[in-house]
Amino acid sequence: MSLGQGALGVDFALYARALGWTPVLLGLVVGAGILLGGGMTAVAGPLSDRLGRKPFLLGYLLVVALASMLAVASGRVAVVAGVAIIAGFGRGAVGVPGLFGAVQQVWLADLVTGPQLARSLARNAAVGFFGTAIGALLGGLPHLWRAALPGALAYRPLFALSAVATFAAVALMAGLADLRRAPPPPRPGDEADEDAAARRGENRLLWQLAGINAVNGLAIGLTGPLLSWWLAERFGAGPGLIGPAIGATLVASGLATLVAGRVSTRFGILRVVLAMRTAGLAILVLMPFSPTFGLAMLANAARTVLNRGTAGQRQALVLGAVRGHRRGLAASVSGVSTQLPRALGPWIAGLLFGAGWLAGPFLLAAVLQGGYLLLYRRVFAGQAGAGKGDGG
Repeated sequence: MSLGQGALGVDFALYARALGWTPVLLGLVVGAGILLGGGMTAVAGPLSDRLGRKPFLLGYLLVVALASMLAVASGRVAVVAGVAIIAGFGRGAVGVPGLFGAVQQVWLADLVTGPQLARSLARNAAVGFFGTAIGALLGGLPHLWRAALPGALAYRPLFALSAVATFAAVALMAGLADLRRAPPPPRPGDEADEDAAARRGENRLLWQLAGINAVNGLAIGLTGPLLSWWLAERFGAGPGLIGPAIGATLVASGLATLVAGRVSTRFGILRVVLAMRTAGLAILVLMPFSPTFGLAMLANAARTVLNRGTAGQRQALVLGAVRGHRRGLAASVSGVSTQLPRALGPWIAGLLFGAGWLAGPFLLAAVLQGGYLLLYRRVFAGQAGAGKGDGG
């Protein structure tokens, strides 16, 4: 799933730039795609608890494949913008299966339980990073054929790559078993009261989670989707430099995810998450002032490894905080509350870039990330699975 996403995570912003789009238009299109993704995730997660995970992922992948084929055929603004919004092109290289990443995580949680959940989610996230890294490396290919396909045409073959890779994912997924836990039957008396109390506690946590994820989502939207644009404007870099650099960063992120999965078993998920994200925040503040492309990419690699290396652990905290039959709802709340505010980020970043404030999105994101970490610690400090040695 991640190959095409990785390539277009690097090159969609560069393609839009070659087409003559303004950063404001690019931000609006990317933001609209994230907004649509949030709305679809809100529907897919709870319904997948009742109808199964597989239909939603298969349907989404078929839509992405068809959208990719349309983008190969036309470079008109309406076509490119439309398919980008529908398929989520340009959201950034994040190593998850697009709009229904939450459904995929819950599907895995249906198969793996107990202390192994955090490690399994970490492995799954790592595989996504590695696949996205390969896609990002392939995102450097337009540099090789720019003589035969000049200008914006050089980026069109990457949409064909997305189509082929996505059809391959559909073929592989078609044979997978779709297992899910049925909700427990209604229980009388004291057991029913206990169930209602548990539901109220879970709902309270989900509301808190939505609030802190909103802060984090806006920060992600400010720095991720338009990174290639910033590198091109600040240092004059093209896909030949940006693609391999981001690919190497994602490989390191995947390795860090595996390491974090093991370390959290010893020190506790919450401690590992807070330590890594705090270090990433410090690097984010310094990144926009990097004097060279190499130092900027080194800073980006370090903060990405520290931030994304905790992906499996953060997923485990969320999915482990509710009962099995409500995991689809929990994953949807987590995804939607991140994606909807994240949709504003590219638009704000586009406005700041258009005004010449190239450091603005990074510094604003740093302030938001600091608030997110304070809230995250407060919400999850008392949750089971956050302490030392449990592993999630």
